[in-house]
Amino acid sequence: MHPRLNWYQAIADCERRGEPYVLVTVLGVTGSVPREPASKMVITGEHSYDTIGGGHLEYRIIARAREHLARGDYSYELAHFPLGASLGQCCGGSVAVLLETQTSSNAHLVVFGAGHVGQALMTIVGQLPWRVTWVDSRADSFPPQTPDNVSIHHTDDPVGDAHALCADAHVLILTHNHQLDYDLCRTLLEQNNALTIGLIGSQTKAERFRQRLSHRGFTPDSIERIRCPVGRSDVPGKRPMEVAVSISAELLNLAATDTTAKSSHRGLSWRALKDLSKEGKPTPSHIATPADVLPPETLPDSES
Repeated sequence: MHPRLNWYQAIADCERRGEPYVLVTVLGVTGSVPREPASKMVITGEHSYDTIGGGHLEYRIIARAREHLARGDYSYELAHFPLGASLGQCCGGSVAVLLETQTSSNAHLVVFGAGHVGQALMTIVGQLPWRVTWVDSRADSFPPQTPDNVSIHHTDDPVGDAHALCADAHVLILTHNHQLDYDLCRTLLEQNNALTIGLIGSQTKAERFRQRLSHRGFTPDSIERIRCPVGRSDVPGKRPMEVAVSISAELLNLAATDTTAKSSHRGLSWRALKDLSKEGKPTPSHIATPADVLPPETLPDSES
């Protein structure tokens, strides 16, 4: 059973596990409403925590929040809802809410292999704000406990599962089997949806894999996507933890925040923020309204 958490416990839990979420806050109300301003709830892709009043209003807000999560739209949205016939609620008031979508994670990492290096690596990435999927066919190779942000994926077909697991993820191949390593490399190059691919091994292994992949028809540019040996060359040592530190250092660089110039306008616009400080409803151009909400001129005045 999923634990019953209030909104701030849910935020702490999502942050600890690296799961994206939406924080919903009631900003202002008019007339009779189920909850007062400052009421909050948290919504994830599968669960919701706490409540802003229930009913069809909450149902619509949950759906809206999950649309943000599904699109990877980590932004803010103001929405205004009259609690009339359009929402199937008879309170008669209206509610203005703020939806804040949080990534809670800088990267998704998929690690194939639960051997010595994989286990050493988990002690490091378990302390980083990443979502980690740890894959192996040997159930007894996983430790009894893993960090909160690490999800174990036990499967008898790692290659077959790779397409769904590795989309938009950084991938590390650290398995105990060279043929499995090769099959994973080939599959990841064919599907071409992983962000990066790192393969543990020597220069000799790397050259052998390049030759085999070239014979399979892969272009040099495609083959060069595989980093082998994986890890930073300026971090010495061959012990599992030393290799894990080297790989982690390389991953931190790969997953660094994009340094491209950002727009000077981020989050809510000043116009929308100023609207919130006035008596009167927010301007329609700065709020998102459900398709079945009444036109702006028919909405009751807001007191937020």
